[in-house]
Amino acid sequence: MGTAPEPDADSAAWWDGLRAHRVVLQRCDACGRARFPPMPSCPWCGGRGASALDASGRGTVYSYVTAHQAVSPGYAGELPYTIATVELDEGPRVLGRVEPPLAASVGAEVRAVFIDHPEWTELRFGVAP
Repeated sequence: MGTAPEPDADSAAWWDGLRAHRVVLQRCDACGRARFPPMPSCPWCGGRGASALDASGRGTVYSYVTAHQAVSPGYAGELPYTIATVELDEGPRVLGRVEPPLAASVGAEVRAVFIDHPEWTELRFGVAP
């Protein structure tokens, strides 16, 4: 599915973490806040240093949309599918597909699911039982 991402200096730890089935965020060395997406400086305090933070992979659905019609030919066989904004327990919000697609709801508890593709690993979320 899709094209393999092209990591840069800021995002390499994120993609390497997913490949190892870990959710790796950045934590500001100055103020301690977790952030996503990876970036060279803190959006809250402007600090330039960051450390890797292994997140739990758990969170709640903040918002979502379910596609019932293909937006491009490559997605026709995967309908329906749901894309959600998930607020991780550590604070940052990330995007990912939710499985099963019709189980998503605002506030639903989810956990990370890692889908290995030949050249990269995708972060999805499973609705917690």
